[in-house]
Amino acid sequence: MKSISRLALVFLDGSNRRFTLERTRIQIGKARESDVWLDHETVSRRHCEIRHERSGYLLRDLGSTNGTRLNGERVREAYLKPGCVLRIGTLEFQVQLQAPSERPAPSERESFGDCVAVSEGMRSVFGVLERAAQSETNVLLTGETGTGKELLARAIHQESPRANGPFVIVDCGAMVGSLFESELFGHVRGAFTGASNDYIGAFERANGGTLFLDELGELPLALQPKLLRVVQDRRLRRVGDSIDRELDIRIISATNRDLSLEVQRGKFREDLFFRLAVLAIGIPPLRERLEDIPVLTKHLLRQIEEDGQPTPQLDRQAIAALGQHHWPGNVRELKNALVRAGLLAQMKSGGTLSFPSAPPRKTEGAFDFAPGVRYRDAKSYFEEKFERSFVAWILDLHDGNISAAARAADMDRKYLHKLAKKHGLHPSDR
Repeated sequence: MKSISRLALVFLDGSNRRFTLERTRIQIGKARESDVWLDHETVSRRHCEIRHERSGYLLRDLGSTNGTRLNGERVREAYLKPGCVLRIGTLEFQVQLQAPSERPAPSERESFGDCVAVSEGMRSVFGVLERAAQSETNVLLTGETGTGKELLARAIHQESPRANGPFVIVDCGAMVGSLFESELFGHVRGAFTGASNDYIGAFERANGGTLFLDELGELPLALQPKLLRVVQDRRLRRVGDSIDRELDIRIISATNRDLSLEVQRGKFREDLFFRLAVLAIGIPPLRERLEDIPVLTKHLLRQIEEDGQPTPQLDRQAIAALGQHHWPGNVRELKNALVRAGLLAQMKSGGTLSFPSAPPRKTEGAFDFAPGVRYRDAKSYFEEKFERSFVAWILDLHDGNISAAARAADMDRKYLHKLAKKHGLHPSDR
């Protein structure tokens, strides 16, 4: 077991209240959707953020009105050190290192199912999941898109006593709301218009095996109580049926959202969250484990070759270039880049194939997806990012006054209010 320390911000008001930074990026501000919510008149809606990087904890001011200060000096960007005093508006905190906590020893293996890694972070994940595979515990895998959550879920199943049973995947983000209940629980003939035959839902298809709920954060709120009942009772009733059916399944879920934050916002049921996240484990993004790139590249090239596609032979310079990329699409983007390299590779004098050009380092505002990303995913990502950023910005400019903000943006007031509600923003109703 290895001890790790986490940064904590302790109020200097005698209350000894503290915030412990558990994520790689924490946004601090007066907006309710902030990771650290400071409801104070001197704090801006989006005041500052703290990022955990290899060099330490980086503090960045986000254009706040009253500024962010370290040891009395106003800063735009600076690394935090234990013992320094952080001032946000007029609120003061001392930066401390939380008492070390224990984490599982890394696995001795460098692979888990179809996932490979040499980094300590990923091998620690392997170590937890190896033990989880032997239990019936419900597991929640969290992490960015493309980090390999589905592969890890499948590996848990394959290493479990249920390996000979079915492994059924439900993409909670890809189904129409009206068909969701039928897809999960099934229906009987005549249950609704178009139900011409009985249909066995995903829960029943997974009987004796594992059900994988991908993109769990997209599950409609109205359906969550029904899912909770099935998870608790291990019994279900098909839509339009009067018979309860026994279930013998293990549930693994995955999401790229912070469900604990969704619970606070009222968008995800707390009781369902605790039922499905008995063991919750985060998968680190590729940019935080660049030492995995050489072994990952070798593994992915072997897969590409087995698929009958051309594969490039990468020299040391090309491998080093891969390690300079930000990889917002994670392992999935790396594989797409290698597929592209194979298609575009050219013969050199020695008769070997090389990587024609390294992917560019991420730049602010760049469209930085690799070829092969789904149009729907890319469009949704940028629409959501723009929509939320614009609404937060225009409301912040007008101190949350929805009417003034709508006039300034030449928008329908009700539509702006709807967008604010959608993104968890809380404008005043003046």
